[in-house]
Amino acid sequence: MNRWVILAGYGLLAACSQLLWLSYAPITTQAHRVMGVSVGAVGDLAGIFPLMYVVLALPCGRWLDARFERALSVGAILTAGGGLLRLLHPASYGWALAGQFVVAVGQPLVLNSITKVAARYFPPEERTGAISIGSVSLYVGILAAVLSGGPLFDAGGLRLLLSVQAAVAVVAGAWVVLAVRTPAAFRGDPSVAVSLRWLRGDRFMWVLGGLLFVGMGVFNAVATWLDSILGHFGRGGAAGYLIAIMTVAGILGAAVVPQAVAKRGRRRALLQTTVGVTAVAFLAIAALHNVAFVGVILFVEGFVLLAALPVVLDWSELHTGPERAGAAVGFLLLAGNLGGVVLVLIVQGLISNPYLSLGALSVAALAGLALSTRLPARTADDPDQRRL
Repeated sequence: MNRWVILAGYGLLAACSQLLWLSYAPITTQAHRVMGVSVGAVGDLAGIFPLMYVVLALPCGRWLDARFERALSVGAILTAGGGLLRLLHPASYGWALAGQFVVAVGQPLVLNSITKVAARYFPPEERTGAISIGSVSLYVGILAAVLSGGPLFDAGGLRLLLSVQAAVAVVAGAWVVLAVRTPAAFRGDPSVAVSLRWLRGDRFMWVLGGLLFVGMGVFNAVATWLDSILGHFGRGGAAGYLIAIMTVAGILGAAVVPQAVAKRGRRRALLQTTVGVTAVAFLAIAALHNVAFVGVILFVEGFVLLAALPVVLDWSELHTGPERAGAAVGFLLLAGNLGGVVLVLIVQGLISNPYLSLGALSVAALAGLALSTRLPARTADDPDQRRL
């Protein structure tokens, strides 16, 4: 099977994992009425995912390194199965919770495979591009969930919304289960142990994890609280459009930036630019609340912030080698999900004062800037230097 066909199937599955995660987020108000539960209970349907990721990220990464085909196939089946499970009774909160739980268990197996798919099926010179495509798929899934949720619910209620999402998930799951049967073109060194002991003393990976803690934390906090923050300035109604603008910019950035910085060996420069722009962006929003201005700022912020994820994942694969790529991504996304939980809670505690909320995001970015100085200034993509 052509490697690009394999990557396309994986990209669709990765997008579905995000689509199913956020199924109820854009229709929280409508869903709580249909299901007869509180708005907070509907929000918990998405909150399951980061909690499950924290628990399962490292075990799933290790399993992917040891038995990639089987582990990713299980992730694909769980994603499709969870989507179908919700259809058994679309208006039932219990079935929705069960379906979300099943998808959440499969999500670490799917997302931790981003660099493994690139390393197993693509030659070294194409891996950065493959990782970028896998990362872009995540953002496409988020955007699809945000933009399609309301219209699908209005057209046919929860049944139509969940049916469309389940159909796409089944196609993606079947595609990946068949695709991973293709023998890997680059199997890596089977003598490398898959124990996680190597991770404890790997300072480079801990620095990358710290940067994802900040980056994913900032994005989650903005997505969660932008409406409330701008509401203090009388601009809350624009938050949905602004988050969509930020996400579209991130898709563009993730598509073009990683390959450009990889060719020049300037990954650290990009990560430092990202945290620097983040620090300035939220101070600028605190100073000027005009919607058009905020839109421009968030476009620039999204372009560099969301491009940082594939850069970090690509750098981790270059550093650890393909044999440990699953565990490496699991660790990094674990750190990112923890950052999402922590920064969301910090901003929540300051939400009554929008200036303090925005200032907290800038302070987090400054901490990331200090952390980034511990990374090597330049990198080389020579296959003989895949462990820096």
